[in-house]
Amino acid sequence: MRATAESVRRQIIGILLAWGMDPDLAATTAEAMVQTDLMGIDSHGLSMLMMYEKLRDGGQLHLQARPRVLRQNACTALVDGGAGLGHPVATMAMELAVEKALAAGIGAVGVCNSHHFGAAGHYARIAARRGVLGMVMTTARSVMAVPARGAAPMLGTNPIALAAPDADGEPAFVLDMSSTTVAGNKVKVYDLNGKPMPEGWVMDGEGRPVTDAAEGMAYLYKRAEGGLTPLGGTVETGGHKGYGLGVMVQILAGTLTGGAFSFLRNRTAPPGAPDNIGHFFLAIDPAAFRPPEEFHQDLGALLDTLRQTPPARPDRPVLIPGDPERMEHAARSAGGIPVPESLARHVRDICARCGAEYLLEDLPGAARPA
Repeated sequence: MRATAESVRRQIIGILLAWGMDPDLAATTAEAMVQTDLMGIDSHGLSMLMMYEKLRDGGQLHLQARPRVLRQNACTALVDGGAGLGHPVATMAMELAVEKALAAGIGAVGVCNSHHFGAAGHYARIAARRGVLGMVMTTARSVMAVPARGAAPMLGTNPIALAAPDADGEPAFVLDMSSTTVAGNKVKVYDLNGKPMPEGWVMDGEGRPVTDAAEGMAYLYKRAEGGLTPLGGTVETGGHKGYGLGVMVQILAGTLTGGAFSFLRNRTAPPGAPDNIGHFFLAIDPAAFRPPEEFHQDLGALLDTLRQTPPARPDRPVLIPGDPERMEHAARSAGGIPVPESLARHVRDICARCGAEYLLEDLPGAARPA
């Protein structure tokens, strides 16, 4: 299936409303999820509904929760997510950080008591579209990242995102990356599509690579040993750097905000306890440092120069972070969002269980991959 973006949006909203979420919160959540799917990040969009249903049914997820500010001053704030889905509180927190940056030059907002919020880059783009630099970090509920030299997982994927504004209001640079070689949900996408994974994503308890996606899912979600490799892989290839980035994110998004360290939380939390995911949002107004027109001119020169790097292969020009997502967004806006039959079945089953209408629609005339 190549589903229309609008049908994916309506499907997500329909299910969230059937679960009892308020319409405005459901719309904010659906927007984040659809934009993620349009950019080709299939691991963080429609396919997340299965996990959200599990959290809801387990009593951990409070879909009616509204985020509230616990404390704030001119430059900082702490927001309580109320154990709701992370998309509404993350959107609110990034907007609040932007407002503080526009008023004082810099804004830092932490979030505690949240759940999964999708792709970090979505929120960094919110800042960039308003003319400021946006940085986002988050902890994770699932413990699946193996430290450098380790044999068992201790951390989440702990992603980082940074977006820089362009002069025309669209983000010129968007870095969105996990501190692991890949996000855990990428393994899920390969499993849903029945495809083998690239070597180096997942390791077993003895450090050997795992390429079978179903086996990879077992190491991530069912076994005590093995898991995702840190960004860089082994120590010899720089894995200690990815491991260090993961700990950095845990400190800023978790320890600083009061979010949980999931490895310890999962040992002691009673059944149904919220995940207490922590997020961190930073916004910086370039005008606090130099005239904005000079910043934009230099940023444009930097990025244009990088794009002109002689390519190793003529058919694969040098890109900057954010280019692949922009190109995929344009392609999927025109040609639809790919939905494998296995995912469509999951969505149908969710609809049947909650009483929502099945709304995914194939895009008429959409080109199919060869």
